[in-house]
Amino acid sequence: MTLEFVVVVPGLLLVLSLVIFGGRLALAHQAVEAAAAEAARTASIARQASTAAGDARAAAQNTLDEERLRCSSTTTSVDTSGFAAPVGTAATVSATVTCVVNLSDLALPGLPGSRTVTATGDSPLDTYRER
Repeated sequence: MTLEFVVVVPGLLLVLSLVIFGGRLALAHQAVEAAAAEAARTASIARQASTAAGDARAAAQNTLDEERLRCSSTTTSVDTSGFAAPVGTAATVSATVTCVVNLSDLALPGLPGSRTVTATGDSPLDTYRER
């Protein structure tokens, strides 16, 4: 029975660690997608392109903080070129959020110490609003 215990327990611990790894990555993807969507939405309701990018970055960071995702580095890029479209023309704003998730605390052999998660969100600008 001791031999079976010695053989089975490391395998079970490895499977449990892989489940935790997968769960943390899934939660990180969900949080980054929510941050990108919120950043794009916040940028789309801004009055000017100059303030849209800053508002979007702040919204993305707030969403990541609310989701309790700890990123070792975060990048938010906002495409506000839609603000240049004439009134009456359909246009969008997009935001891309990149987060480097630290996974070194799992310490599993063969798994990376960090993983980069990226998501992009788009939001339409009001077609008839002055830009």
